[in-house]
Amino acid sequence: MRRLRPVAAGLVAVATACSALMACSSVQPATAPANPANPGPPATTAAPDVTAAESTSAPPSAGGELRFTKVAELDRPVAFAVRKGDDRRYVAEQGGRLRTLDGDTVVDLSREVSGGNEQGLLGAAFHPSGRWLYLNWTDTEGATHVTEWAYDGVKVTARRDVLTQEQPYANHNGGQLAFGPDGHLYIALGDGGSGGDPHGNGQRLDTLLGKILRIDPRGDPYKVPKDNPFVGKEDTRTEIWAYGLRNPWRFGFDRETGDLWIGDVGQNAWEEIDYQPAGSEGGENYGWNLREGAKPFRVGKGGDLTEPVITYPLGEGGNCSVIAGFVYRGARIPWLQGNILYGDFCAGWVKTAPSEDLGQDRRVGRVEQLSSFGEDLDGELYALSLRGPVYRIDPA
Repeated sequence: MRRLRPVAAGLVAVATACSALMACSSVQPATAPANPANPGPPATTAAPDVTAAESTSAPPSAGGELRFTKVAELDRPVAFAVRKGDDRRYVAEQGGRLRTLDGDTVVDLSREVSGGNEQGLLGAAFHPSGRWLYLNWTDTEGATHVTEWAYDGVKVTARRDVLTQEQPYANHNGGQLAFGPDGHLYIALGDGGSGGDPHGNGQRLDTLLGKILRIDPRGDPYKVPKDNPFVGKEDTRTEIWAYGLRNPWRFGFDRETGDLWIGDVGQNAWEEIDYQPAGSEGGENYGWNLREGAKPFRVGKGGDLTEPVITYPLGEGGNCSVIAGFVYRGARIPWLQGNILYGDFCAGWVKTAPSEDLGQDRRVGRVEQLSSFGEDLDGELYALSLRGPVYRIDPA
């Protein structure tokens, strides 16, 4: 197991409860979610790479500079996906459409998704073979669906639900989908919402809420891998891969090492990034709601807890919701190799840190209403803004 140097940023805690999709309850996105029953005209405009004057770059530093180059303007982009053998880049819009950066619509769920601030189309992933597409979305009753389509690169067919989960409240839906290095589908589900996890879902093993799941979606409706950590345990959902999570909005695998990095949105004091090394047998308990960040939240027992590797205070400098990114493994920015990127939705800053020495973090840019990061087939990175822009991350 690789040894990381964790970092805990700052000592100030504030009492602002985070409950929005990527923001605190007291901070709402400037663009309100669309009404699924009346989505209006598409807001997507295909945009060519812009000039340097239209880009934003980080201030000079010893580690180099980054430039955020706008490559498209979409309607509330929240998730990024790529497909094997396909050089197009796909983006999920919260209002219900999966589109390419060229503006083509692949799937339109705009009349089926719920329109709450933390609801809608939330995640997208392609099967490693490229033959199937998976979307994570909430329906008009608020339930989470992971839905599969056959996809030939032209049109989607053979739609079916792989997994459905009822939600007790409208917030904390998680939403990330990603295939791991092992070829299995990993699914993020929040704790079910409200505040403070009133049902204790984060620590319960008889519910899928507050978890990262690991399944083989090519089943009826899916298969549970035999090496999942809770297979054979009584009164336990065997789909569970990791638990003790509040709202794991975004996570990403390091394409070189297989390590997993999880951004878990905090309650009223701390934002955190959690870590699972490649080769883990799963079953990590990341602490919610016994703990928020590295600090106690509620009295109780939860067995061995896995410490976060990055924490920072909610509210300080406008912080409200952590957005986890990827470890850079591309070729265009040599100095960025091996650095993890992450940011904050409200404050807008983007930071990098060497993945093996997280205390050496530094700010490298700003994206207003940062909603997600994306990684293309070559390992180059992108940043999405809920305001609409999609940025390619370039060397300055």
